[in-house]
Amino acid sequence: MSEQHQKSLDAFQRLLNIMEDLREKCPWDRKQTIHSLRTLTIEETYELSDAILQENWEDIEGELGDLFLHLVFYAKIGEEQKQTDVAQILDRICEKLIHRHPHIYSDVEVADEEDVKKNWEKLKLKEGRKSVLEGVPQSLPAMVKAYRMQEKAKGVGFEFDTQEDVWAKVQEELQEFASETQAETREAEFGDVLFALINYARFTGINPEDALEKTNIKFKRRFQAMESLAEQQHLDFTSLSLAEQDQLWNTVKQQEK
Repeated sequence: MSEQHQKSLDAFQRLLNIMEDLREKCPWDRKQTIHSLRTLTIEETYELSDAILQENWEDIEGELGDLFLHLVFYAKIGEEQKQTDVAQILDRICEKLIHRHPHIYSDVEVADEEDVKKNWEKLKLKEGRKSVLEGVPQSLPAMVKAYRMQEKAKGVGFEFDTQEDVWAKVQEELQEFASETQAETREAEFGDVLFALINYARFTGINPEDALEKTNIKFKRRFQAMESLAEQQHLDFTSLSLAEQDQLWNTVKQQEK
């Protein structure tokens, strides 16, 4: 065993010991349930997502620590309720990984990562799932859910042949949206446009969720810089015309170059 491996085991044991102390001695930690922790875990996950987008490894380390704490917390509550424990949880994921990687732990051969994904989906169907889409959580944000469903459909061969075919589908959906006049149907057609665009992004190697979030960050940065610029010029930003605001926007964009 390497020194780093031993350090990792020692650190994990230390976390387990601290969790024991917190559940026994801290009123707040003693009060928590899997339900009270749920929203906090979601928040921590989004904080990790922010750190990843910023590629801030100091924050990534901190947020990963918070998530480790939550995982150990759930395991401890499961142990108290005699439902599960850390050993069962880790053994279960280890067995799953071994089962779903026969190209590593058995004699299955794969050519590339696409073969790995296809085998993964086939194995899950053999495990009792009736649909490849069953593993997509209902509560995922709509864009992430669309992306994951498309990935899973691809895993069983439901995929366009070329990038041109995918883009043609985007143009088809755009035309249908543009020609629709009924408000209720326009909403459905707009959803089809978004779904097709997400599929095009996925097909071309772009994660649409990451791309949109980076644009959100860029818009926020530029908009706030525009507000600051108006303040520096002693202008009431809310009273400016769209043309005047647009001029400030263009100034901010030029300053970024």
